[in-house]
Amino acid sequence: MKLKVITSNPGKVAEYEKSLSQFGLEMEHLKLPYDEVQTADLEEVVSKGMDEIVSKGIRNFIVDDSGLFVDSLKGFPGVWSAYAQKTIGNQGILKLMDGVEDRGAEFRCCIGCDIEGQRIIVTGICRGTITHEESGDAGFGFDPIFTHDGERTFSEIPMDEKNAVSHRGNAVKLLIEELRTRNII
Repeated sequence: MKLKVITSNPGKVAEYEKSLSQFGLEMEHLKLPYDEVQTADLEEVVSKGMDEIVSKGIRNFIVDDSGLFVDSLKGFPGVWSAYAQKTIGNQGILKLMDGVEDRGAEFRCCIGCDIEGQRIIVTGICRGTITHEESGDAGFGFDPIFTHDGERTFSEIPMDEKNAVSHRGNAVKLLIEELRTRNII
């Protein structure tokens, strides 16, 4: 079965392909703009996005919303992570964290999947910390400033390792469990 991955980020498509192809699910990249509701809740953003996509007649797709939630910044940038990445970038987050002792943060990924007429929404989390400087050249977004193990950023670890521990990887595991429970895979 082919699932459309609705995103402007080809890195996400590659991560989904790596995780789901073993179950006979093929990923197709689809750039389809849709309105993202302005709310602090990832699940609400995904649910409303799914409603709009389905209203356009599209079925069998995956859409997600992810965010970096920094403890000392009261959850910022959170659901506004894409905007923060475009406007202030990694250096802006590091500047906001200058002199801050509590560097705790978590990535969250909420996946919405429309498959065989069924709707599934799951959320995965990865706890870690914000580094003091960017490091690594793989990954995308905030990967160069987030470490899950205190030693390497997400930009410094291989994709397989990242998928095993990341927010998206954890959400994909939950999605796979749900697909199995519903006898889809």
